Amino acid sequence: MNVALPFFSGFITASFGIALPGLINMTAAKVSMRDGRDRAMLFIAGALIIIFFQTLSAILFARFIDSRPDIIVLLREVGFGIFMLLTIYFLLLAKKPKVKKDDLKMRSKTTRFFLGMLLSTLNFFPVPYYVFITITLASFKLFLFEKFPIALFLVGVVAGSFAVFYYYINFFKKIETKTDFFVRNMNQIIGTMTGIVALITLCNIIKYYC
Repeated sequence: MNVALPFFSGFITASFGIALPGLINMTAAKVSMRDGRDRAMLFIAGALIIIFFQTLSAILFARFIDSRPDIIVLLREVGFGIFMLLTIYFLLLAKKPKVKKDDLKMRSKTTRFFLGMLLSTLNFFPVPYYVFITITLASFKLFLFEKFPIALFLVGVVAGSFAVFYYYINFFKKIETKTDFFVRNMNQIIGTMTGIVALITLCNIIKYYC
């Protein structure tokens, strides 16, 4: 296996996973605008620490699942059903979100470092996301559940997450209008993403049975 592959896999999947406007990256941008870049970097550092441990937990859980093919098949089938339901909901049923500027206001008086840790801890998305990603990569022989590939993947995830956060704190003013567009069309974006994941999962299920 190419030693750079786990790193770039982690970097790309992390960048993709948090690229859309969300609580953490939008808060990082607001901290930068209100309190300065140094405090924003402290906020990011706190968030990255939690992301690291969340990703590590996800990989260890995925490694256990990978050793049980029967569990993998069951989880893929359940995951396919869940992602299809989410796709239908976001594309057809969910109400269009409204842009609310007040939603981005920070009321926390804690230090920015611990605020970053807190908001990142409240975000449970990375765990199932990286479980799915690593199992999928492993199924295509693009990832091994061994110490060195795991370490490289973790470094890639942290680097990719940092790159997105850094982009937000430096270029938020330039992309603010585009951010509003993403918020208004969030249902379609999420629905498309879950639809793609559902198709990938379906391909894996078909591959297993064939």
